[in-house]
Order: sequence, then C-alpha cells, then structure tokens
Amino acid sequence: MTTMLAPLMPDTVFQTDRVFGGDPLSPPQPGAGLLITGSPAGVYDDDLWITALEQSVRDYIAAGCPVVGICFGHQLMTQALGGVVEKSPKGWGVGVHTYDAVGAEWPWSEGPRRFSCAVSHQDQVISLPDGARRIAGSAFCPNGVISYAEGRALSFQMHPEFEPDFGLALLNARTDRIAEDAAQLARASYDVSSDRGSLARWIAQFLQESP
Repeated sequence: MTTMLAPLMPDTVFQTDRVFGGDPLSPPQPGAGLLITGSPAGVYDDDLWITALEQSVRDYIAAGCPVVGICFGHQLMTQALGGVVEKSPKGWGVGVHTYDAVGAEWPWSEGPRRFSCAVSHQDQVISLPDGARRIAGSAFCPNGVISYAEGRALSFQMHPEFEPDFGLALLNARTDRIAEDAAQLARASYDVSSDRGSLARWIAQFLQESP
C-alpha cells in the first residue's frame, strides 16, 4: 500500500503496524489516519488482534481521523461498526472484476461510473451497518465500496495495490482452492487494464481531505 500511495501523498509519513504479529497499533492523534489492508484471516475468526483492531477502527473514527479498509479491512470495518460478514456461497472472487457506481458519493462528476480492479476473496459483506451507504458493487459482490455514517470512513473490497504480476502470482499460489475454469478466466482478465490508479487517487484524496 505504501508503494502505491507514497507518490500521491509525498508529505505523508507512513508507518506499518503488523497487528496480526503482535505489534500494538498506534493510537489516534491529530493528523493521523488508519488504513487496514488485506489478510488471509477471516474477520469472524476468534483472534484477540481482530477484536483489538475493531476497537481501533471505532477509536480512530471517534477521534475524527480518516479510516480506509481494503479487502479484509473492508470487512473488518463493516463488522466493527455493526454489519455482517460471511463466507460467500458464490465462492472465490479472483482476477479483475468490474463494478458499477451506485451511490452519489462517486468522486468523479465526469467520466464512466464503472471501474475494474483486481480481487481475491471468499468472504463478503452481507449486511451494512446502520447508516452506511453502498457506493459501488457488482453482481458477484454487491457491497464493493462502502461509506459509513459514523465518520470519515471508506472501504473497498477490491485490491487497487495489486499490480498484475502480483495478482497472477497470488492466483497461481491458490490454485488448489480455486476451480480451474475460474482460475483460467481470472488469468485472462489480467490482460485487460484496470482502474487501480484511479482508485489509488481516490484513497489518497480521501486520506488527505480536511475534516
């Protein structure tokens, strides 16, 4: 994530806390923001670091700090604020998927209200927290981008940080869990350019907005 965002946020100091490994998460403070990345864990797993991270989401939002979630982070934010996440009966979402903007908070007044980005997930947000708004979704994943009523919070099921080579390598590492026909379609999808750069700019803009 730092590699993707640093060129867009040159005045920002980035710090990585590996909370799944026991690192304490830095507390909220003026000018800080929180970005929660993907993880092989499920948000419904009975791990203390997940419970602590959920509380940190609530603490950062209460302090007025911007919070962004990616994939696992998207799901964890939803769960922390009262939504529901489950392993989807639709199975794995892999490759480059296309989403349609459905909410008024789409950041670009001009241009297409459709975008494509890499995904790699089984779990999905099934039910939104009270007051949350769906900004974009697809037939496979209706709750693809969510904005939250509690404060400066925005989350994405997709992975804009995935460069094509990384996405393909991750896909190939999981072929024992993914049906071969789905894997073949996913590999072919990486031949098409995605809108990951636009999503990166959206995230950077959101994190730098004045409260």
